[in-house]
Amino acid sequence: MGKDKRKLTEKELKRKDDFEKFTSEMQQNGYEAKSMIFNMKQANYLGPLSILPFMAFTLWIYYNVNGFDLEGISLGLAAAAFLLIPCLIILHELIHGITWGSFAKNHFHSIDFGFIWSSFSPYCTCSEPLKRWKYLLGAAMPTLVLGGGIAAVAVITNQLLLLFLAEVMIISGGGDFLIILKILLYRTDKKKSVYCDHPYECGFVVFEK
Repeated sequence: MGKDKRKLTEKELKRKDDFEKFTSEMQQNGYEAKSMIFNMKQANYLGPLSILPFMAFTLWIYYNVNGFDLEGISLGLAAAAFLLIPCLIILHELIHGITWGSFAKNHFHSIDFGFIWSSFSPYCTCSEPLKRWKYLLGAAMPTLVLGGGIAAVAVITNQLLLLFLAEVMIISGGGDFLIILKILLYRTDKKKSVYCDHPYECGFVVFEK
């Protein structure tokens, strides 16, 4: 982890130990491990930067359908929208867990939630290896539901505050989008592969043979 090295929590240390045992078992079975991770500083600035085109596209659609009318926004509604953001961020992580948990053999026993205080980042992680498309869907689902879904409702109902919440949820998925890009751009000639969350870093590990 270099300069960004941080002290791991007890939960993270246990996941680290379990992951090392799993890696050893996979290597004994002929699999090669390839780590695809970002440090938190990279994720915190590259994630939002990479997802800006989607935010701009959402804004463009809303403006072309509804324009911008600020008259219907009261101070109370604006305050309520800001108060909703922490709830939606928690829901974002829950959607990760629900999606991955529905695919995992041990279901929600394989899902863990936590918070990295050094970067003020909540997270959800799955300890089981998953097929590529299952891992990819779990990474994308929160932004699709909370970003794309709320944006669609905002356009249909002409609610500018909902558009604001949608944009916040889209930019919150910036780190996920970096992972999605890593998955989509990764090419291999191996016939077998599974994807597993890194136990304490932002990213994943591919096991392939």
